[in-house]
Amino acid sequence: MTLTDAGGHAAATRRRAWPGWVAVAVWAAGIAAAFATGWYLRRAGLATEDRLPPLHAQARERPLTWELLPAAVLAAVAVAALPTLAARLPWRTLPLLTWAGAAAWTVALAVSDGPDAAAAPLNAPTEYPAGLARLRPDPLAWLRTFTERLGGYPTHVRGHPPLPMLVLWALDKAGLGGTGWAAALVIAAGTSAAAAITVTVRCLAGERAARAAVPFLVLAPLAVWVATAMDAFFLAVSAWGTALLALAARRAGAGALAPAAAGGLLLGCLPYLSYGLLPLFAVPLAVLLLTRPRARMLAAVAAGLAVVPAALTLLGFWWPDGVRATLDTYLVSRGSAQRSYAYFLFANVAVLGLLTGPAVAHALPTTLGALRGAARARAVSPPAAVAALAAAALVGVLVLDASGVTRGEVERIWVPFAAWPLAAASLHRTAPRAWMAAQAVTALAVQALVLSPW
Repeated sequence: MTLTDAGGHAAATRRRAWPGWVAVAVWAAGIAAAFATGWYLRRAGLATEDRLPPLHAQARERPLTWELLPAAVLAAVAVAALPTLAARLPWRTLPLLTWAGAAAWTVALAVSDGPDAAAAPLNAPTEYPAGLARLRPDPLAWLRTFTERLGGYPTHVRGHPPLPMLVLWALDKAGLGGTGWAAALVIAAGTSAAAAITVTVRCLAGERAARAAVPFLVLAPLAVWVATAMDAFFLAVSAWGTALLALAARRAGAGALAPAAAGGLLLGCLPYLSYGLLPLFAVPLAVLLLTRPRARMLAAVAAGLAVVPAALTLLGFWWPDGVRATLDTYLVSRGSAQRSYAYFLFANVAVLGLLTGPAVAHALPTTLGALRGAARARAVSPPAAVAALAAAALVGVLVLDASGVTRGEVERIWVPFAAWPLAAASLHRTAPRAWMAAQAVTALAVQALVLSPW
């Protein structure tokens, strides 16, 4: 290569890179603007529900320093080793490595607040475990009267359908009662979603794309909230349901029916875990559109989807009544319904940026380019398949955001959505370790500066 050729190549590389840097600048400016506007609104007495809007949190009186040393060391080791391990390990071990890495990162961040930090938020009187005493004597009667007695339940129980409480009751019935076991379930399930997304990406975009996504799925900024919010469990249910659909689409004949039905069964749980998860169906829908499965696989998915709604309906919970009752309690409360729609319309998106990190922002132009290329070519390339998963999750976020129901507290609500765009961070081929480090620094900075109730 001549000097002229080398100079031309460098200039072309810079031209391709600048949209990503512009996206990172917009990402940073948007987050700064959301916090600055929230500070102004609070100072003016117009935003009093949150101490640190747009987060439902407060600034730490003393930022964490040495407490974060184990997490910082883990991040440094992951940045150095994960790209090589993800590229070279046998595939059968990679999902387990992804799960273990995500769990280690999540726990390392959580324990910076103390060894009991992961379970502590679940001890709050507003959380799900506080409502277990009402459920234990007669779960069937509790379910039948759930809508009628909704106003007397803790905040998080009032804001959700009954399935999260039934899951905790089953855990308690199995002899694993207490918030420690509940926290263990949330962490184990929530971090396993990284493995599920890896499997989904491999099915749709190939093994190379899945391997490239692993480091970003492990060192995710959203790990700050995975250890402390039940929404991480919702993420796991949706991610594994989607992964099973993707696995079924790769199989031929009767071998596809069992994973298709199991995927449908998990996805059928989503509306009964949280009313806000309906827009998340955009992700499994994207999987079906990309794979175009046969009619009998779709029938197996539909059969699985019907199981949980049918069972809970027969047992006495009518989902539309639950939606109406929850909306009524939402409107009469002094909580998020009183918050500014206009402010949180853009601030919620800024919070999503905190969960996904600068690497996803940098990859956003490449993601959009992959989608445009697929539309022009009428063929789905591996980058376009990854981009489609990310875009589907982002569409779900925008729909939910525009609805006005999610006014604040979205650092936990976005968790099931925000995990999918992380895979798109693998689409930029340059300096993966630098972008991994940027992701880790984002998570460490949030954990150091922000004290969250979950």
